[in-house]
Amino acid sequence: MAIVVRLDVALAQRKMTSRELAAQIGISEQNLSILRSGKARGLRFSTLNAICAALDCQPGDLLEFLPEGDAEA
Repeated sequence: MAIVVRLDVALAQRKMTSRELAAQIGISEQNLSILRSGKARGLRFSTLNAICAALDCQPGDLLEFLPEGDAEA
């Protein structure tokens, strides 16, 4: 997949657990886990907005585009 989710990095930098983030933004831990693993097929802007507000970051801090064929970092 060309879009890589860097949510784990943002959580680690802020010393926050995914459980804490899920509670703050009002989604289930299971749905957050699907997003963190990169298996989500989509992401609502309202969810992205809530994540960015909770983590005090920009969308570009959470998502990265890697052209097809590039090795994932």
